[in-house]
Amino acid sequence: QVQLVESGGGLVQAGDSLRLSCAASGYTFSSLGWFRQAPGKEREFVAAVSWGGSTTYYADSVKGRFTISRDNAKNTVYLQMNSLKPEDSAVYYCARGSLLNEALRPDGSWGQGTQVTVSS
Repeated sequence: QVQLVESGGGLVQAGDSLRLSCAASGYTFSSLGWFRQAPGKEREFVAAVSWGGSTTYYADSVKGRFTISRDNAKNTVYLQMNSLKPEDSAVYYCARGSLLNEALRPDGSWGQGTQVTVSS
């Protein structure tokens, strides 16, 4: 059983940066990633990173602005978000899964989410 705990969300202005963290415990020898869900919308894939960190995937909407990374010594995955836009506002969830079709296929292990709000 894996536990995922996100942190780092907050209220920022458009153009600002935030770094989300996801601390993982339990079986973490897997790909990890981030999803987000805005009110009234479906949860969508944001970014994923392989176990070794050599492979990363991003949604088109965040390419060039967001960077995913992981520190396996700390069992933590990060999402550096730059040049934030109001449309990035959502609850961001950390997930474990497998890389598929340049995205992450979640295996059912989710964190509780952290709110990111970007004001214009």
